[in-house]
Amino acid sequence: MSLNINSPAEFLKFIKDEETPFVDMRFTDPRGKWQHLTMCSDALDDDSFEDGIMFDGSSIAGWKAINDSDMALIPDATTAVMDPFAAQPTVILFCDVMEPTTGQGYERDPRSVAKKAQIYLSSTGIGDTSYFGIEPEFFVFDDVRYQVDMNKVSYEFESEEGPYVTGRIFDEGNHGHRPGVKGGYFPVPPVDAGYDLRAEMVTVMKEMGLKMDKHHHEVAPSQHELGMVFDTLLQTADNLQINKYVTHMVAHTYGKTASFMPKPVIGDNGSGMHANQSVWKDGKPVFAGSGYADLSDNALYYIGGIIKHARSLNAFTNPSTNSYKRLIPGFEAPVLLAYSARNRSASCRIPFATNPAGKRVEIRFPDPSANPYLAFSAMLMAGLDGIQNKIHPGDAMDKDLYDLPPEELKEVPTVCGSLRQALESLDNDREYLKKGDVFTDDMIDSYMSLKWEEVYNFEHTPHPVEFMMYYSV
Repeated sequence: MSLNINSPAEFLKFIKDEETPFVDMRFTDPRGKWQHLTMCSDALDDDSFEDGIMFDGSSIAGWKAINDSDMALIPDATTAVMDPFAAQPTVILFCDVMEPTTGQGYERDPRSVAKKAQIYLSSTGIGDTSYFGIEPEFFVFDDVRYQVDMNKVSYEFESEEGPYVTGRIFDEGNHGHRPGVKGGYFPVPPVDAGYDLRAEMVTVMKEMGLKMDKHHHEVAPSQHELGMVFDTLLQTADNLQINKYVTHMVAHTYGKTASFMPKPVIGDNGSGMHANQSVWKDGKPVFAGSGYADLSDNALYYIGGIIKHARSLNAFTNPSTNSYKRLIPGFEAPVLLAYSARNRSASCRIPFATNPAGKRVEIRFPDPSANPYLAFSAMLMAGLDGIQNKIHPGDAMDKDLYDLPPEELKEVPTVCGSLRQALESLDNDREYLKKGDVFTDDMIDSYMSLKWEEVYNFEHTPHPVEFMMYYSV
């Protein structure tokens, strides 16, 4: 339940009046995972919102060294929401991370980065508000097992919707109704076996204050999407953390398991997180105009900035080695850096909107493994750089890009093909991120160090398919 609290004093009164025993301090680590520290409510006072709650920053990968580990969580009283899954009444509070020695937001704290991005937007004079509307997709399985040992590397998952179980004998019988490969968009139940599960997820999210507008099955068997209404950059990032938490927990209570991994299934569509975005100033849409698809010049320049910096953006928008198993032709993932009105094969789509207030750009290459605070902030910074430098994206591509002849295709730039390439691109193209000290070199370098560990881990581990291809050479 969203509590609509406006101040620390109001929050402290609430937990006292309602005799709420616990307050869960939530913050986001560099990889985008929600972390928490639970406080007894009677241990909190006014100073808790000023000085914060001390914790060990060395316990979070990519943050503090053990000899300089003291950090403070600064709770945001306006984010208070009841945890619907806790056995004991518990209030969740989003927290920023403060550097105690300076009293400033910690430069490696993702939520602090997002706040700085919003401030920087206002300082440019281009706009005062950035809105994001996102579409995170996910898979739901009944059982998942994986193992990485010196002599055994394997994974296996099961789903009642999987086309691979059509011939299996179940104790309760095989119902036979399930989507085929790429067949999940949009048969009704019983083919869509996740209808009630998704409805429960949406219901709980609404109880926690999220504005939701739909839910539906996605293209792949076992793949789903919940429609979340747009909001400001920071609020949408906060909302996604709640969205993921509820998705995981509702699936868990149903005896299932949900994953935002971009490409868990070979031979079928992966999960994306299309990011609709717009900039407003003084209550008016900056992107509305009279140009292509009724866009303004600034909207086109924003697209130009996204396309110019797309490969460095990939380090934040597609931050897993698994991301690049999704970003391949043939599975609806947009790998070509072009823009078009309504054309879903372009990495930047202009959704149809008759009202100027609906004018926005939809960037289609991000995926839900992204840290939302960093990914949204980076895309905003790229778009603003495009406006500031009048980077025009060229002509729109309104044809099916997957059917382009080779001579045309080679002229269209692409997103990165691996996390290694994305990190190298970020290292060489980072100045636009550092404007206004939104991203700092320290933050970028520490983030890259974490991601290089993932690259090395992935590249140094033999894969089962390599045994199939090379064992007998």
